[in-house]
Amino acid sequence: MRRAFDLALQHLGNVKQNPIVGAVIVHNGRIIGEGAHQQFGSAHAEVNAFNSVKQEDFHLLPQSTMYVTLEPCHHFGNTPPCVNAILKHKIPTVIISCVDPNPQVYMKSINRMRLEGVTVEVGVEEEHGKELIKRYLTFREKKRPFVILKYAQSKDQFIGQEGKQVWLTNAISKKLVHKWRSKESAILVGRNTAVTDDPGLTTREWTGNHPTRVVLDTRLVLPPTLQVFNGNSPTLVLHYSGSPLQAKANLEYRKLSSERFDVTEILEVLYKEQLKSVIVEGGANILSQFIESNLWDEARVFTSTQKLETGIAAPLINQQPVMKQDIAGDLLEIYRNYPEQ
Repeated sequence: MRRAFDLALQHLGNVKQNPIVGAVIVHNGRIIGEGAHQQFGSAHAEVNAFNSVKQEDFHLLPQSTMYVTLEPCHHFGNTPPCVNAILKHKIPTVIISCVDPNPQVYMKSINRMRLEGVTVEVGVEEEHGKELIKRYLTFREKKRPFVILKYAQSKDQFIGQEGKQVWLTNAISKKLVHKWRSKESAILVGRNTAVTDDPGLTTREWTGNHPTRVVLDTRLVLPPTLQVFNGNSPTLVLHYSGSPLQAKANLEYRKLSSERFDVTEILEVLYKEQLKSVIVEGGANILSQFIESNLWDEARVFTSTQKLETGIAAPLINQQPVMKQDIAGDLLEIYRNYPEQ
């Protein structure tokens, strides 16, 4: 099962609103096939595992066990139901980490396999399995994206200085942030951050998908020369009033109902856009609104060795981190706002 988890994790960020899934086929302690859901719209993990089985091992399938991180799908979508492939290949035993909360799937594949005589065990490494699909579970069960807060603060707990770009973390931390971005659906910043830092909000220092850029601009006053409008990756601007820029590649607008950004409404819009996760990268006011609304799931906070003496106070998270790590001198602390599975 842990091998199946590893296979699934390799494709985090590639499957859009779908869950990441891994599958392994074992015969007498030997792996004869394995696969993962690699790309949205492409074959699922179970099918890729069957496709990886060598011709000379095909006759072993009716005596093999399949380990899969999530209940196999039961419905036709972009691909046929995976449960059909399992039954077709006469797999006698299927070990599943988690059931799928999707109403089109929930317990349907498990019950069908059992009716067909397949031995099905559910809940193996379930805690690990739920952690693996925490974005999918949040999206399905809470009807919103999985929210990750990310910011850097000085040693004396300032996030920056008014109207001035301040770089606090080192190059290694920066590359790590770009790796994180490649794993998530969207990245969100407010107007002040867009103007002051003029960030590209891409994964240019890491190989991977660019997240959808989400920019909060109440009155649409941001200049079109900013990097967020360069068309390099999908960009969604949330606003209350003002005139959108002329049609441009990779640029869309969504009008909100309130002039003052409401975190709940922002997340509703992102949910409708099928964005399964979002990294909120600033500024301080936006981050604080997510914290005060208690609408966040994870926070990743860098503390630099630099001191600023004065500036914009960093957001405050009133709990203990679940993990601390030294990143070439920067202190990275991870916070969780969801219970252990």
